Amino acid sequence: MVYLTIALSFALAGGIIGHLKGSSFWIWFIISGLVPFIGLLTAVVYRWESEEPDGECPTCGRRVKLHDALCTRCGAELEFPAEASLDPRYTRA
Repeated sequence: MVYLTIALSFALAGGIIGHLKGSSFWIWFIISGLVPFIGLLTAVVYRWESEEPDGECPTCGRRVKLHDALCTRCGAELEFPAEASLDPRYTRA
């Protein structure tokens, strides 16, 4: 019962941190609950979605992240912008 309480506490904390960083609450809730300390630590060091560069879908105008290959609204295939590919922070490996 003690382990369940600890796992639930870590799961809740991981879910909240993941949600604040722009990711899914439930994914981080499950990860942090299954492996409590490591899951929470991973949620803490996970990147902020709000700091990722974004662009505009040419078909529907929705704001999408530069690393997305497809628009999540209309399904249009997106090209990686040339000016971002020159910046070493945004190059694909």
